[in-house]
Amino acid sequence: MVRTPIWKSIATTLTAEIAQGHYAPGEKLPTEANLAARFGVNRHTVRHALGSLVSEGLVHTRRGAGAFVAQRPTDYPIGRRVRFHQNLAAAGRVPAKEVLTLLSRSAGPRECEALNLSAGDEVHVYEGLSLADGQPIALFRSVFPRTPFPDLLKDLNETKSVTAALERVGIEDYIRVSTRLTAKQANATQALHLRISEGAPILRTVGINADLSGRPVEYGHTWFAGDRVTLTVSDV
Repeated sequence: MVRTPIWKSIATTLTAEIAQGHYAPGEKLPTEANLAARFGVNRHTVRHALGSLVSEGLVHTRRGAGAFVAQRPTDYPIGRRVRFHQNLAAAGRVPAKEVLTLLSRSAGPRECEALNLSAGDEVHVYEGLSLADGQPIALFRSVFPRTPFPDLLKDLNETKSVTAALERVGIEDYIRVSTRLTAKQANATQALHLRISEGAPILRTVGINADLSGRPVEYGHTWFAGDRVTLTVSDV
């Protein structure tokens, strides 16, 4: 008779307990030491079991923090009006932004093309993390033309919201004029920020937003954690 490996038996037990609601989405699992004591094994065996749950998308680990039950995927509409805070609130999640970078620099060739700029023109760059219920779901980079919005970085730093910052500079409404969606694998930096494994699936969107006169105001890249977000496409 073939015996079931101990790590697999532990993984099966934890999977059943998660399914039965013993651990809620986002909740931290017991420590490796506690699980090792519970099952009478060493921590290496527990680590193997947790690694299996990570590969199945049931839990995710944070370096130095432990293992957590994966959140249910968040529906995130990609339409003419993409509003992070509104989308997350509508899905019953608590939205938040974490600023990573705010700077001004010369525009690159693709940024010039997307924003109808000339070589040598400068742009504002806003990079950060989007969170739902405290968990990172996306890494983003938004690029804006500097000349019409000289104080935009200050507004972005204060509001943490593209919509609110653009309202401050007179852009009361804007729409998505193009979106490209591509499946990727997380590199080391993206994995660190999103608290996922390097090589894990991510979804990259590249979009251009324009004001109601058709003038491009934002060129954005967003990298979504593939197991935490369900992107939906609509015309709204």
